[in-house]
Amino acid sequence: MIRFLLPALALVITQPTLCAQTSTAAPASAVVEKALTAVGGKDKLLKIFRIGETFHFGDKPEPPEGKKRTSRTSVIELPNRWWLGKKERGDEPAKEDVRAWSLDLLVDPKSKFEPIAEITDEGKTCEGVQVSGSVTPPMKFYFDKESHLLHRLDWRGDFYRFSDWKEHEGLRYASKTIIFKLKDGKPWFYHEITSMERLTQLPDGLAKP
Repeated sequence: MIRFLLPALALVITQPTLCAQTSTAAPASAVVEKALTAVGGKDKLLKIFRIGETFHFGDKPEPPEGKKRTSRTSVIELPNRWWLGKKERGDEPAKEDVRAWSLDLLVDPKSKFEPIAEITDEGKTCEGVQVSGSVTPPMKFYFDKESHLLHRLDWRGDFYRFSDWKEHEGLRYASKTIIFKLKDGKPWFYHEITSMERLTQLPDGLAKP
């Protein structure tokens, strides 16, 4: 979490890791409820689903010269199962990332919510909530104060920005994510969801952990 105040909004524009903070903090429960409503309501949240993905590592939106984006298909059963092909990924921190962008952490009975100060990030005023109890270390969620959609997530040594919202069967989800290093604000991972399919049960043949 960034621990200093910006003297001017201009720094927000020129330095992607920096964001203006204010002392304002809406009640955490209200922020969570608005976020769930904005994506279609808790009944629309994903449980078992298949996604097509592309991604690449690097600090530019396009892969380095001579490299291509990686394409893959994932089957996910929240809260903690993720298959690539027939193989389950096991102990993988990225599973917590999925629980974050899918908002599954917001409906986990073990989750505890704490209000945190608003920030301005990429020109958006965002309400903040810290989630603990169901994830370690705690995550800081920032929701666009106008749309109430997830704009930014701070976790461990990284922060994530979410964009290009799409809809599938009544659910809104961010199809693009960029991950940045908190220490210097440099992007290092670009991810896109290219397809989404809600499943009623797991496909046959998946190896169980």
